[in-house]
Amino acid sequence: MAVREIKVCLLGESGVGKSSIVLRFVSDSFKSALESTIGASFMTKRLEVDDVSYQFQIWDTAGQEKYRSLAPMYYRGAAAAIIVYDVTREATFRTVKDWVRELKRNCTADMVIAIAGNKCDLNDLREVRARDAEEYAQSIGALFIETSALSAVNVPQLFTAIAEGLPPEDPASFRPGSVVHLRRQEEGSESKSSSCCGSKKSR
Repeated sequence: MAVREIKVCLLGESGVGKSSIVLRFVSDSFKSALESTIGASFMTKRLEVDDVSYQFQIWDTAGQEKYRSLAPMYYRGAAAAIIVYDVTREATFRTVKDWVRELKRNCTADMVIAIAGNKCDLNDLREVRARDAEEYAQSIGALFIETSALSAVNVPQLFTAIAEGLPPEDPASFRPGSVVHLRRQEEGSESKSSSCCGSKKSR
């Protein structure tokens, strides 16, 4: 099967769960004490959507302010960006708009932007209403979904929505065969899903 390679960059404040989302998607696992990302980390995962095989090349960027200047190295040339916030920390949602402005200023108009409200399993501690985040995503033409890396809610659906939102690609640019994997071996594409948080998508 032909493979479409997709560069995806994760952005957001420190501690919102970017690395946990990537780990859940790539290996369907969760670690409660992940070390903070330094600069950026890289993983890959293949996912089949509508009879097309997508090879996601995932750059997980550090959320600390001291690494902020490095972010353009990773999001430039990306087909998609996932901006993650913590639904229990309203301050992390406010920074989403800063990232959106930066991406729209420096990236192509056809980049798929997804806004992911992570930790939706902590609904009792929620500070950001899903309705508010969804309305903002709609206003900028972005995807929106709430996720929980801990309970595996909507993580594969997030990447499926990105694949579905990509612009058509010239068939000549599809590559047959396999891709070298860095850091960890690719695992099965199926992940757990739950209904504790609804999946919502807007373009």
